[in-house]
Amino acid sequence: MAQGSCFHVSSTIQTVVTIAGVVVGILYILSIIYVIKDARNRGTNWPVWAVISLIPLIGFIAYCVARPPLTIEDRDEQDLDVALKRRQLMQYGTCAHCGYPVENDYVLCPNCHQRLKNLCPTCHHALNPEWSICPYCTTTIHSSAPRDPQGTGAVRTRERRTSADTTGQRPRVK
Repeated sequence: MAQGSCFHVSSTIQTVVTIAGVVVGILYILSIIYVIKDARNRGTNWPVWAVISLIPLIGFIAYCVARPPLTIEDRDEQDLDVALKRRQLMQYGTCAHCGYPVENDYVLCPNCHQRLKNLCPTCHHALNPEWSICPYCTTTIHSSAPRDPQGTGAVRTRERRTSADTTGQRPRVK
């Protein structure tokens, strides 16, 4: 009777080993499939990674360590986000006349020459159109600004360079 129970134990062990082998084999095949699909999504050379992943466990671990951190889709989305943020930081708005993107310090739209801001006649700082006084030098701003001869709405300005302008200092208020 002792021999029968020994046969039964070896049969149980054989079944457990067989099931474990099948599970390991399935995990091995799934790891190869995962590496191929993930390598394609990340834009790497997937045939090379497929061959490397054929090495059991070591190939899978090597891929997990060396793979790029972002998929192609994530990289494209990140590039778009960076471009959008850069544009938002750079951009003050758009020209109300033509819709061209303009920066904060633009006085004229570079596309249609529409006046975006006034210039202070004294210190030449850019001023918002609704301001009636220059906050930099306290000069009163007149609402009628000279227009260009072509009638495009651009302001003709004549910049006077003073010694304060060349040294980067602001003129003193007297």
